[in-house]
Amino acid sequence: MPILQVNMMEGRSEEQKERLIEELTVACVRALNAPQESVRVMINEMPKQHFGIGGSSAKKLGK
Repeated sequence: MPILQVNMMEGRSEEQKERLIEELTVACVRALNAPQESVRVMINEMPKQHFGIGGSSAKKLGK
């Protein structure tokens, strides 16, 4: 059972996350020949103040 983990900053819409899950599942099925029902995708969202870029938080940088 393939398990894919995605770490990203919060702020994407539910539709974008659904599309990401769909596209990652299709890619995994294609690349690994895994049954679609066996693919798991976990999205971990973090607040922008918990994500650092070059010594500053993404929130502080306006990202």
